[in-house]
Amino acid sequence: MSTLVVLGAGELGGAVTRAAVAAAVTRRVVLVDDAADVARGKALDILQSAAIDGGAVAVSGTSDLGAVVGADVVVLADRHGAPPVEHEGDAAVQLLTRVRQLNPRALIICAGAQQFDVVERFVHERGADATRIIGSAPEALRAGLVALTALAAQAAPREVSLMVVGRPPGEAIVMWNEAAIAGRRATAVLTPPDITRLEARVPQLWPPSPLTLAGAAVRVVTLAMTNGAGTPAVFVVPLGAEGVTRRGVVLPATVRGNIVTPIWPELSPRDRTRLESAAAD
Repeated sequence: MSTLVVLGAGELGGAVTRAAVAAAVTRRVVLVDDAADVARGKALDILQSAAIDGGAVAVSGTSDLGAVVGADVVVLADRHGAPPVEHEGDAAVQLLTRVRQLNPRALIICAGAQQFDVVERFVHERGADATRIIGSAPEALRAGLVALTALAAQAAPREVSLMVVGRPPGEAIVMWNEAAIAGRRATAVLTPPDITRLEARVPQLWPPSPLTLAGAAVRVVTLAMTNGAGTPAVFVVPLGAEGVTRRGVVLPATVRGNIVTPIWPELSPRDRTRLESAAAD
């Protein structure tokens, strides 16, 4: 039975659980939080809603981190509280260390917008396998920019294909030369002022809302669970020369089971320099 474990019953964790159940990408979802009653209560609410909608995903809540044993994917979200707080800092790194001890193979997806540091530290300080931990928040940023681009081009979002790389928000690089709108190059559809205005909006899209972050995380979970086609924008710690890990950056990547393979895109010399600078230690 395929299993997804969500760490944290805060707003983001609840949204990830709800979206995963609605998408039916796994047979079982477990919501884990120190506030066990809250985790169980949210799981029950989601389970009852899914039953009304005809869903067939088992949902449960617990405070037992042992739930990660045998899980296919583990999503790091936010702790229950007022307000909810993303798992971050030393506590998050320690939590993921315990997760990895219990489950050496699961793909770990950090869903929060403030968790880039967690991904980097887990790889650099704890020697974690960089192909099995990523941040999914950049995919939420990409989705937001797609929506704005579609609006500017008077097109449907499904007709827009673009990628964001670098380190958002300040070092985000939009690959306009490779972007397409309704089968045409984006630069042939949008005017230079349009592109300038869209790029100015990128910092305003960060951090994405919990619902948007949850949608991005579940898109990546879906690829991991189904080996589906797609190259989401994810935060990864890539390997440099001689296998040395570098500073984390956002890159497109393939997600197959528990393995993530980043793709270094073709960029203009200027953007290549910017991306290399963002990834430099």
